[in-house]
Amino acid sequence: MLDLAATVPAAVRRALTGGGGGSRLLGWSVLAVLAVVVATVLLVAAVLRAPERLAPAAQDPAPRGGAVIVPEPARTRSTAGPSVPPPSVSPRPSAGPRRPPTTRPSPTATPAGTPNGAAPSRPAPPAPAALDADFAIEKPQLLNYSAAVTISNPGPVPVTGWTLVLTLPRDSLGVTHVAGAYATGSGATWTFVPDGTTGRVAGQGQVRVTFRVTGPPQTSAPTACTVDGTACGGVAG
Repeated sequence: MLDLAATVPAAVRRALTGGGGGSRLLGWSVLAVLAVVVATVLLVAAVLRAPERLAPAAQDPAPRGGAVIVPEPARTRSTAGPSVPPPSVSPRPSAGPRRPPTTRPSPTATPAGTPNGAAPSRPAPPAPAALDADFAIEKPQLLNYSAAVTISNPGPVPVTGWTLVLTLPRDSLGVTHVAGAYATGSGATWTFVPDGTTGRVAGQGQVRVTFRVTGPPQTSAPTACTVDGTACGGVAG
């Protein structure tokens, strides 16, 4: 190519200085061909010297393993002024486990009239009242009679247990058909104690003991009668 470029000026002079019109036309034709050849030579030389300028941009290799490459977002310039870092928040110190609020027992009021806050003493329950008894002849006959002793509780508190003592005028007189008590005799004295039906005398209540005395009522009436030491009514002393 360099030899060709060196022969171009000589050929141009011969074409231009040649005689006749036909020679000049031929010279111009040769000049045009030479110009084309020179331009082609220069273009090829330029390509050989800088092939990277005309080569197409190499494509990035495809990611391996199916990974997707995400393009980085374009950085934009902020016009709102310099960025201020957020205030740092220091962690609150741990207060430890909460303790339940302590409650103090409220002082109890001291009852009036009691020393050192002692509980007031309860009044003692009322004592049982003394029992009363009344003797009566119910069915007088010629040689015997039926009698009854009614035992009463005048108080509000029930009374459990009692003893009835009956004294007849003679030792020969007997007591039979007893109901409401058990009877035992010693001479002319007969003692009665309650059975299962008359052992408890309710408050303001009464029980009855009935029996039969073997002797005429005019001369066989009891001379004494007591219940728990208290004289019975209806008996002539």
